[in-house]
Amino acid sequence: MTKLDETLTMFKALTDANGIPGNEKEVRDVFESYIRPFADEITVDNLGSSIAKKVGEANGPKIMVAGHLDEIGFMVTRIDDKGFVYFQTVGGWWNQVMLAQRVTIMGSKGDVTGVIGSKPPHILSAEARKKPYEIKDMFIDIGASSKEEAAEFGVKPGDSVVPYFEFTPMKNEKLLLAKAWDNRIGLAIAIEVLKRLKDEEHPNVVYGVGTIQEEVGLRGAKTSAHAIQPDIGFAVDVGIAGDTPGIRESEADNKLGEGPQIVLYDASMVSHKGLRDLVVKTADEKDIPYQFTSIAGGGTDSGSIHLTGNGVPSLSITIATRYIHSHAGILHRDDFENAVKLIVEVIKKLDAQTVKELVLA
Repeated sequence: MTKLDETLTMFKALTDANGIPGNEKEVRDVFESYIRPFADEITVDNLGSSIAKKVGEANGPKIMVAGHLDEIGFMVTRIDDKGFVYFQTVGGWWNQVMLAQRVTIMGSKGDVTGVIGSKPPHILSAEARKKPYEIKDMFIDIGASSKEEAAEFGVKPGDSVVPYFEFTPMKNEKLLLAKAWDNRIGLAIAIEVLKRLKDEEHPNVVYGVGTIQEEVGLRGAKTSAHAIQPDIGFAVDVGIAGDTPGIRESEADNKLGEGPQIVLYDASMVSHKGLRDLVVKTADEKDIPYQFTSIAGGGTDSGSIHLTGNGVPSLSITIATRYIHSHAGILHRDDFENAVKLIVEVIKKLDAQTVKELVLA
């Protein structure tokens, strides 16, 4: 087994933590434990987003670097008389990746293990076997024999359900396999950016933010940005990797290990041209690899950040990740390192005059 260094230990702590939209406390506690040594203060908004403040120049621009705390999961909606648990998806799921997968229910008496079940294919009609199984017909088997026994286990409606998967470096140790890269890698980037700035001069105030409820509508980015009133916003998240079989370059052409993704366009925002140009220029100057991407079918926290107050020049910087919105994803450690390096170098340039010029770009 690979020995975990400091960064990998942080990755494991973040990805192994459980937190669906609306119940992010466990993840927030891990995030704050790692970012606290590099922050001047940490506050929490009234919905639960965590805001770590690092002062460079007290009167300088406010720079927001936001990853989201939540992961896609499920919520218990009812338990039948035989003890089987029914659920609501929380965040976007594809039903073909769900069946027979292990899950953890965050019950009142501790974690409860379950598996997503369905009718066996042997008793389905030939026609039904050809179709994806519908989520509404799935259930979770926790080994309970009755509704009462499920209650004894501490399981009740409203409880969070998360995918189960342990953080695992692969044989190629640059490739890292884990649940919830969406978006614990963004949290790791925010932490590492503040860490790299700890003993550096920078002409601004930097906020490393763990937002809540991104997967159900970019909600925590709205409340935390309202609290901060940033001058510049970066959302750090995962993006689509196009380097697996069956994907045409016209659909997705980014590859693991070839640099962070600069998002040109997504369903929530057109990236700010002036800020985008500054980031690209900085990457070229510092010889930091990068890739361009657009995400027509999804959004990031920048979608909420950029509409705050009078408007905030914003850009999403993402990490190409395979198999997002499933139980496990794969990303490349070098992309993390280069994203951090790029954001730090850009932040060092963001003095009041540069920010003023960006707005007019």
